Amino acid sequence: MNHQIKEYLFIALGSLCVALGAIGVVVPGLPTTPFLLLASWLFYRSSERLQKKLLASWLGKYIREYENNRGLSIRGKISAIAMMLIMCSISTIFFIPSNVVKIIVICAGIIGALVVGFVVPTAKKK
Repeated sequence: MNHQIKEYLFIALGSLCVALGAIGVVVPGLPTTPFLLLASWLFYRSSERLQKKLLASWLGKYIREYENNRGLSIRGKISAIAMMLIMCSISTIFFIPSNVVKIIVICAGIIGALVVGFVVPTAKKK
């Protein structure tokens, strides 16, 4: 793949991940930190300027906390998974009339829980 095309693709994907991470701050069930970590990695590979901008932004605190602790604590993981599943359940039971959207939200919650549980590293005790 042409280097410049790869760079533009990484910037586009990184930008999408930043948007999803920002949405995840306010939408229960959508994880924030994994999207921001992926965006940081994509920007690291494509645009030093965008990576520095991301780390300096208000979203950068999620990345810095993760890096300082080398992961999420077990308590943080349990809390995040519980909140995702509870909020997805409440949303699908009480607020979402469309069965298609319910399935999407349930799948997003399950994927988010699996990512937090198995992909996001557990912080080492200090």
